Amino acid sequence: MSALACRLLALALGLALCSARAAPEPAGVASGFPDAQASDPARLGWMVGAPPPPDRIIRFEDGSYWRFPALRWTASNFRQLMPTVAVSRGLGPAAPLPVALREDLDGVRFTPLGTDRSMTWRQALDANYTDGIVVLHRGRIVYERYFGVLEPDGQHGLMSVTKTFVGTLAAMLVADGTLDPARRVDHYVPELAASAFGSATLRQLMDMTTGVKFSEDYADPNADVWAHGAAGNPLPKPQDYSGPRSYYEYLQTVKPQGVHGEAFHYRTVNTDALGWVLARVTGRSVAQLLSERIWRPLGAEQDGYMSVDSTGTPFAGGGLNTGLRDLARFGEMMRNDGRFNGRQIVPAAAVADIRRGGRQADFAKAGYALLPGWSYRSMWWITHNEHGAFAARGVHGQALYIDPKAEVVIARFASHPVAGNHANDPTSLPAFHALARHLMQAGR
Repeated sequence: MSALACRLLALALGLALCSARAAPEPAGVASGFPDAQASDPARLGWMVGAPPPPDRIIRFEDGSYWRFPALRWTASNFRQLMPTVAVSRGLGPAAPLPVALREDLDGVRFTPLGTDRSMTWRQALDANYTDGIVVLHRGRIVYERYFGVLEPDGQHGLMSVTKTFVGTLAAMLVADGTLDPARRVDHYVPELAASAFGSATLRQLMDMTTGVKFSEDYADPNADVWAHGAAGNPLPKPQDYSGPRSYYEYLQTVKPQGVHGEAFHYRTVNTDALGWVLARVTGRSVAQLLSERIWRPLGAEQDGYMSVDSTGTPFAGGGLNTGLRDLARFGEMMRNDGRFNGRQIVPAAAVADIRRGGRQADFAKAGYALLPGWSYRSMWWITHNEHGAFAARGVHGQALYIDPKAEVVIARFASHPVAGNHANDPTSLPAFHALARHLMQAGR
């Protein structure tokens, strides 16, 4: 595949799949890459100087921004390299997050999936190339760490955690009667009538059980994902380019494959289509809607921002960047049935529906070996474990993990060299559960 195709895809999908080592690695392993210390972007001095040395400059136009280890700097600095739109926090005061730091969490031990050798919580942070992590217990910050170039007042790419915000907005509009989950997508966006999305219901779109032809096989230069990436890239197109020039244009070209409602298929274009529905019915972009319905009521302490295509459309499938504590605030709100900062922000009925999850049989057909018994609902990942935990997940290790029984919220930013969660799940999922159990027992 061409270098241009790599650049187009990397921006549009937020995936580090154009590097020399984009092929999947064994679960829990990042072999062949420098470790967290050796790849520390502050230590390497990326983009320091006026101007930086030539070998420490990171650019968007040549794709260097997405090559590891430069990726570790980029993840905390997207808006320095590409066009974005703000998700405003408004002018009100930030909602407080009380701090009660604990000194006993770094030593919490767990056993990674697929091994019989335990490791500590602190070791897992390095194993997963963590850029920042905040743990809340009963609404208080009990643990907070930052690494590399991420500072407490900085923002970081959420990648596909963006999808969860979009799904939550849709669930809110369903709860207030603005959207009917049984309606077909083309009822809301007639331009999608001839596409695969048109005949799907809104619920099928929200739960990613649509039957659409969309290959995300990155080893195949003819896969649909490349055309999607090219459409969403805001750079000027090559003179011989004749494809779609925006996310909305691309969505109208997606063809059907299979039957709607029969199986879970994780496809980024589902969230793009859902974003179009939200924008059409509200008259607000996804960024504006997120600001008005969640970010301002939440009392976020920082503006967020979203990457956009050449027409200024926010990338609903993976373009959101936020501060770490604000991501934790969002998680705490969802833990408390949609209530935070003295307000009912997300209807309690919508949160309850998300936490019940989707059909596990549909999810099982997707073949996630590390996620047995899970399901997917309104673009949230539901564990169905004994604590009722649910999560938002993004490539390169972005995570928001909510454990209602343990009263724990874990928000993590990372820049793992391997995009797929299969590479960090073995040292993330058991670590999250072990820490939640520890805090639950310690809090009794």
